[in-house]
Amino acid sequence: MKILIIRFSSLGDIVLTLPVIKNIKLNDENSEIYYLTKKQFGKILSRNKDIKEVLEFSSVKDLFEIGKKYEFDLIIDLHSNIRSFLACKIIKAQKKIKYDKDSLYRRLFVNFRILSPKLEKHVVERYLSVLEKTNFKIIDKKPDIKNADFSEKLDSKPRKILIIQTAFLGDLMLTLPMIKKIKSEIKDSYISILIRKDTAKAVEGVKEIDEIICDEKKERPFLAEFKRIIELIKNKGFDIAIIPHRSLRSALIAFFAKIKIRIGFDIKPSSFFYTHRIPFSWLVHDAERNFMLLSPLIKEGGIEFPEMKEASNGKFGDIIKIKPLILINPSSVWETKRWPEYKFASLIDKLYSEYSVTPVLIGSGKEKEYCDKIKEIAGDAKCLNMAGKTSLDELVWLIKKSDILITNDSGPMHIATALGVWVVAIFGPTTRELGFFPYSEKSIVLEKDLLCRPCRLHGSRKCPHSHFLCMKLIKVEEVIKAVQKILKYNYE
Repeated sequence: MKILIIRFSSLGDIVLTLPVIKNIKLNDENSEIYYLTKKQFGKILSRNKDIKEVLEFSSVKDLFEIGKKYEFDLIIDLHSNIRSFLACKIIKAQKKIKYDKDSLYRRLFVNFRILSPKLEKHVVERYLSVLEKTNFKIIDKKPDIKNADFSEKLDSKPRKILIIQTAFLGDLMLTLPMIKKIKSEIKDSYISILIRKDTAKAVEGVKEIDEIICDEKKERPFLAEFKRIIELIKNKGFDIAIIPHRSLRSALIAFFAKIKIRIGFDIKPSSFFYTHRIPFSWLVHDAERNFMLLSPLIKEGGIEFPEMKEASNGKFGDIIKIKPLILINPSSVWETKRWPEYKFASLIDKLYSEYSVTPVLIGSGKEKEYCDKIKEIAGDAKCLNMAGKTSLDELVWLIKKSDILITNDSGPMHIATALGVWVVAIFGPTTRELGFFPYSEKSIVLEKDLLCRPCRLHGSRKCPHSHFLCMKLIKVEEVIKAVQKILKYNYE
């Protein structure tokens, strides 16, 4: 079957059409897929092995030339604008189908906040719904990143590389597989990371990192620190900056530091300051998304966390004798990411009373009071509270020694994942689709399917609907069952 797909722009939208191509091939591996797009996207689309030929568009004249040369069995219009309408009229095909933009419903929502159920579907699902007009079945909804290379390759491999990630601890942990891959592929590379000062201790034991540069943006005046960092980085003479942090400030640091090659996601306005722009998609895990930034440098490869050398620490000797050692991280920067206190207290009570387990609460100094309250509700003797009693490197060490971490969506969750520790993760306002769930087979994610999820990218201070059902509906018994499953798997 000879098929033409039409999507002129933009790069991000073109990425989201990839599941259509994948599903066509999964249904009919002998199909020949042609792709009509703007000239500037022709080169990058031609790298997709499932596309037989890319037809480039610059003017209406090109459509007439294509119409003379080709005839198709099926045209799939995934743009639905005047140009794609003309293309469908000019180019011959036995059948022509198009994507419904739902423009009216978009305008009603933007102008009057009138929400239609039609808008609740992700763009990918709406693209795929076009296939319902054919005999093709929808088999896989995930964009096939491995089949598509959306970046221009560099002529030579840079040796001195800066990674910029000055967001939260969890975001930093999810850059580690990318760093490991660079070091394994470019043996003589020198890797520096620019990170927040308060997260530095967590990665001091990663051997693939040659230098840690601390950004003191939380401790110093904004402009003074901005200038200091730019001057510091400029003097180090980096060949390339890879910027997983989706921040205008991070983009500007690399730009003003005059790093010649700057790779980041195609999110405006930051992308204006990059030399290489990689498509951003919410439909993949953040670790996989970060890996896409390596495409101008190295070939694809499996995602693997590096070993983290935890600092041995004798002062917690009595704690690591507890078997099984179950850590509980009940807090979060975002209040709606916290499973309610009374539920954590009930969980502790059951683990102690019914299973003879003494859980250990962990957290920062700021979270000590919150953990104290949970301990008080549960019963003072039923758990230990280590919140505020560990430095970041000691926390890493303690997590490494544990059997299970029970946690909200948070930084310690990603530390446990990187260390290969079993995780029971409780997700409320955030969802898997945002790409921040634990990237490990040794994890169990507990969540509830609600239409209001996700309510925010990182959660909120208060539930926007004032019911907080995303967390309240997750039962203590569900967490207990997850713990039992892990213990049975490991100890029986």
